[in-house]
Amino acid sequence: MKSDETEKEYALTPKEVYTMITGATGGLGEAFVRIAAKNGENLILTGRYEGKLRLLKEKILAEHTGIDVRIYAADLSDEASRASMMRAIAEAHLKIARLINVAGADIQKPFSDYTQEKISFQCRVNFEAAAALCRFALEVRAKELEIINISSVSGLYPMPYFAIYSALKGALTNFSVALSREMKGTGVSVTAVLPGAVYTRPDVVEYIKKQGIWGKIAAKSPQFVAKHSLAAVDKGKVKYIPGVANKLMRAFTALIPMRLKLRFIAKKWSKTRKDAF
Repeated sequence: MKSDETEKEYALTPKEVYTMITGATGGLGEAFVRIAAKNGENLILTGRYEGKLRLLKEKILAEHTGIDVRIYAADLSDEASRASMMRAIAEAHLKIARLINVAGADIQKPFSDYTQEKISFQCRVNFEAAAALCRFALEVRAKELEIINISSVSGLYPMPYFAIYSALKGALTNFSVALSREMKGTGVSVTAVLPGAVYTRPDVVEYIKKQGIWGKIAAKSPQFVAKHSLAAVDKGKVKYIPGVANKLMRAFTALIPMRLKLRFIAKKWSKTRKDAF
């Protein structure tokens, strides 16, 4: 899809197709929702809580007329819940032209403190659900399909005290790149987006503040990440890191021996615990 040079728009046509966004009620998910709604795209929105989805739908329809908004509350860590949602979408004969997998769980703590349930939960939300929804989108796709998987710069290398999250985000990035090649020439594009810190939940904002000047430079707003991610898709990028500072960090750290990176990460990340899910 081509963008207008004077005003960046990323709308999908024709009107009968839908953009599906997971984690729609979160900060980054809602940023994608608002861009899509502004551009007149029909929406399939999913999240864990029916009430939050209804409020978001009401806000979007109050601000934008002429679009269709469908909401589906689902626990993406639960296979049966995912299957029920997919079945409802398929039975409604909705065609997906863009899938944006935003939903995730950024649990951060020593691996020894995990329960078996939390291991399964994080694996299912951060990778299994994204892969399952990619497969589903291929089944109910419009003529052309764009897939955007929100990964993380945390997946670029192993991260002690963030071990499961970084491993899963690395897997999601690799999966996206591989799938992009498989889909070449089929009308399906796949882009992995690797943000750094994003101003979303209050605990995340507080964490960014504790990082000092680097946190201020590297962290981005949900609106920035959403807008520039869609621009990267428009340019045909398979892997995209939002923000110059995060790109420079990636280039610089590539030169540092792994043992030194691991030592630095372990020292820094051992001081923070996140278990908001």
